[in-house]
Amino acid sequence: MSKFRNKDNKGTPAISTAALPDIVFMLLFFFMVTTVMRETTLFVEVMIPKATEIKKMEKKSLVSYIYVGPPVKRMQASFGSKPRIQLNDSFATLNEIQEFIASEREAKDEKEIPYMTTSIKSDESVKMGIITDIKQELRKANSLKINYSTRKGTY
Repeated sequence: MSKFRNKDNKGTPAISTAALPDIVFMLLFFFMVTTVMRETTLFVEVMIPKATEIKKMEKKSLVSYIYVGPPVKRMQASFGSKPRIQLNDSFATLNEIQEFIASEREAKDEKEIPYMTTSIKSDESVKMGIITDIKQELRKANSLKINYSTRKGTY
């Protein structure tokens, strides 16, 4: 058996790592392109109600969101469990809605202002009185395009 052995066999050759940086950068670019950054951190619990007739919004960059619902568990110690209004990353009162709409308009181009929409993302357990109060404040701010966020399904 000894005559069949190769005396020059020193083991398997090393794997070439020349393409490794290219692979790493391709993965990096892939994750940079596909990752979406979260715009706001929710401090309220929002279980969006179901609806049957849903229409998808086209330009989401022109939408301002108002979140309504009970505070999340970690915030209930300081804010209670009653429904609260959240604008961007902080709790707000009804009086602050007009100022919020004005600041959202200032951030947009003048041509886009007529196409701006205010979307109310409300928890399904929130009383309609709060929603009506928000709508009244939006009327005072002359923000008349209102959208109610829902999820598809039957109730």
